[in-house]
Amino acid sequence: MDAMRLIEASRCALARSQESGAIVAEVWQSQALSQAIGSRLAVTGPPELRGEALGLSELSGRGCAVLDPRQSGTEEIRAAGLTEIGDAHETLLGLGALLGEVGIALVTVAMGADDEGVYWQCMEAIDAADESRDRVLEMLRRLAARERNAVSGEGALDRGRGDRVTEGKSPSC
Repeated sequence: MDAMRLIEASRCALARSQESGAIVAEVWQSQALSQAIGSRLAVTGPPELRGEALGLSELSGRGCAVLDPRQSGTEEIRAAGLTEIGDAHETLLGLGALLGEVGIALVTVAMGADDEGVYWQCMEAIDAADESRDRVLEMLRRLAARERNAVSGEGALDRGRGDRVTEGKSPSC
């Protein structure tokens, strides 16, 4: 399945989740998808993204490792259906929006946690999602710099603002 379809499905599932266990399961699914997209971009993506994409995959894997998705009974791993990335820019915009929503959802779970262990799991997962989103933003900057350099013929990497993740479309759930 196309990455954007999986991202939209993940955003919708996260938005529909009400109970802490279901939210944690959807956060885990989102981190697994982020890991899969990072791995795919690291192998087949534009050369200037490969290092950041590998870092995204590792950070998202850390986000999965700190959470226990078994609480909700979900056995299907949505990310296993990833067949293609499609447009890297669009995929990264969508993934950045998803990771932002993951962080917000985890804050909600952490605030309502009765167990200190759950609270700290959420804090670690928030950190992983935030760092993953930073990698996504850096990849968007690099793509923007590549496009500017292609137009101007220059070879220097511009670290200017090339992202508009927060302005992404809401999922059509």
